[in-house]
Formats: sequence, structure tokens, C-alpha cells
Amino acid sequence: MTKIMLALIALTTTAYANPRALPFTYTTDTLAPGQVEFEQTVDLTPLNGITANGTRGAYLASQFLTEFEIGVADRLELALYLTFVPTVGANVLEPQSQAIMPEGNGSKQRIRYTLADPGVWPIDVGVYGELSENEHEFEFEGKVLLQRRFGNLRVAANLWAEYELYFARQADGSIQRDVVLNPTLGATYEITPKLSVGVDSWLRGEYPTNQYMAPATRPFALGPEYYVGPAIMMSFGKIWWTAAMYVRATDFDETPPVGSYFGRVWFRSMFGYNL
Repeated sequence: MTKIMLALIALTTTAYANPRALPFTYTTDTLAPGQVEFEQTVDLTPLNGITANGTRGAYLASQFLTEFEIGVADRLELALYLTFVPTVGANVLEPQSQAIMPEGNGSKQRIRYTLADPGVWPIDVGVYGELSENEHEFEFEGKVLLQRRFGNLRVAANLWAEYELYFARQADGSIQRDVVLNPTLGATYEITPKLSVGVDSWLRGEYPTNQYMAPATRPFALGPEYYVGPAIMMSFGKIWWTAAMYVRATDFDETPPVGSYFGRVWFRSMFGYNL
């Protein structure tokens, strides 16, 4: 019995999480085979809507991602998500005036695979594939993950694109289809094993492929808009927390129109626990 207890203690003390030092930019790190990690992501951004009496009103838009990551094999990881986007009550804001956030109410599934062990290649390279099903659309997403370490400094970039098929048909009967470009770039520095600081950035632009939907002049709501800001991560073995505050670096003086999710600032917080 004593040997069993010692073995369990050893397992709990050697099982470490796989923290996200940059909330938007993925690195090539994956969980070890057999490990499972719970992650909760919260996004917040101030936007504009129309109140019940027809005037413009500000509100804090939010979206929540609950994720379970599973280490399947060496350098291979599977993840399952639940996504939730709450709305403000109809007696406060008209539902149709509230922005459709990038994540809708639904689920996602993804894999992440690193092509070689860290440091073997001059640049660590990984690939990421994801399927998403929510109340608005069906989405295919792909990323190429790039990472380079310089001692305690790590620089990472994601070449990120999505193809979206909306459920609602347009006036001409066609299905709305969008290509979304969402590249990211960030750097993080490990001050101690428990504390890292960095800078993270991301760009998002939507490009309708239907001739009916593609406007002659791109509205603000389609982007592309670029965000950049500081990030901090605290890690305590099996538990970690990351947060970043992003500022819209493009069109900062532009007031987000009703229905757009490109607020002037964007906050993302992530919590992880290795099960």
C-alpha cells in the first residue's frame, strides 16, 4: 500500500501542464501522451448596440471557450471545445444589434502536431487543424505554427486561415462563404519558471467569396484590423494562468459600428489545469 501511495505522489508531482504564454499565438508545445488538461478562455471587448428605445448603448461583449486537451502520442495532441457567447437581455439591447462574436454557441474539435522535437530544426514547426460547428456556421480552420527559442526568449507566429460556411442563405439563394485570415505574432520571455511576460498580436479580416456578398468598398466590420498588447503568464506546475490586453492598432479613432466585434480594446484571460 505504501508503494502505491508513493507512486501516486510521484505521478502528481511530475505531471506538468502545457501553459499558453501567449493567449492568441499558439506555440508548438504539446502535452505528453496520456496527459489531459482543462482550459478555460474568456474574451471581453466593449462594443455598441441599440437599446430597446432605439438609442445607441455600450455593452461588454464576451465569449467563453471550455477546452479539454489530450496528449495522444509524441508531439500529437487532440482537443475538444465547448463554446458559449452570451447576449445582453432584449429589454436592454435589441438582439439583432449585438455583434456576432468569432465564436458562436457550439463545439469544436482540433489536432496539433509538431513535426520534430524542439530544437532539432532551426525553427520548430507544427500544424493545426480544426472543425467548428456553431449556431451560425460550419468552419474549417488551419494553422502553421512556427517557433524559435533564444535562451529564455521565445518567438512564435501562426499562419492562420479559416473557411466558413454560414447556415443562413442570402437574398439570391446562395450560401454565404467567407475566407478569414487571422495571422498572429508574439514573443515571450521566461523571467522565472513561474513567471513569463511578453507581447502578443493578431490580425483578423473576413473576405466573402460570394459575388453577391463581396462589397465594392470594404466596411469596417470586415477588417482587417490589427491588435497588439502585453501578456503575462503565471505557472505553478499543474496550474497556470495567462492574460493579455490588446489595443486595436488600426483605425483606433474609428468607433466600432453596431454589429461589429472590432472593439478598441480586447481582453483575453486563460486558466489551465493538468488533470
